[in-house]
Amino acid sequence: MNDPDGPAASARRRLLVLGGSTEASELIRAIDSEGSSVEVVLSYAGRTATRTSSPKGVEVRVGGFGGTEGLANHLRSDGITAMIDATHPFAARMPFHAAAACRSVKVPLLRIVRPAWAPEPADRWIRVTTVDDAARAVHHLPAARVLLTIGRQELGAFAECEATFVARCIDPPEIGVLPGATILLGRAPFTLEDELDVIRDHRIDLVVSKNAGGEATRAKLDAARQLGIPVIMIARPPAPPVDTVERVQDALDWIAECIGALA
Repeated sequence: MNDPDGPAASARRRLLVLGGSTEASELIRAIDSEGSSVEVVLSYAGRTATRTSSPKGVEVRVGGFGGTEGLANHLRSDGITAMIDATHPFAARMPFHAAAACRSVKVPLLRIVRPAWAPEPADRWIRVTTVDDAARAVHHLPAARVLLTIGRQELGAFAECEATFVARCIDPPEIGVLPGATILLGRAPFTLEDELDVIRDHRIDLVVSKNAGGEATRAKLDAARQLGIPVIMIARPPAPPVDTVERVQDALDWIAECIGALA
């Protein structure tokens, strides 16, 4: 790797964290609380206008890298020592870009992704592979009022369905993307009482969810189970074969072993 700034620069330890998940925020806070000497760069894709705050010493960048080649160039030019992919479990392209870029410039990579949800005995899940599959399932089900909890980017897939939709998003979707839908703006975590109120107030008889895992949005599944409402559950996209952990503590251990930056 080029070292234009000499020995002092080569001793720097810079960790690039690809954010977008609860685990990314937890990891950044944990590194900060350790009093680590590592220089942390937190990168967001910029898909939402509202982001959680980061500790003062964390460098934040927003936007893409320009594919695999652009990310590889960034790793070289920014002197990145190691990278953690803590993108959302439904980030479809970035995990593959990260894997290829790190492989090409020989930068260690770890992916942290929380476990997927698993159905409980009383759940009424309808498993599908993609958002388009979910829309086709809605089209063929007798449901009249559907709660969409898939974010704002893919609401248009349901535009041809005849059901009445309530869509919950962090930020408002584009005008007209899902005509007639009721838009609820909110950021997790949501309580069981929150979800029961939404389902009852809007007379929901079907929930559509991505299998994001975690506790922050799990309550909608508990509410659906309690009320006997079916859930169309969209599977996670494929992921590259890279070192992967499920817990923030395991990621901290990896950082300590990989770049020796945590006391």
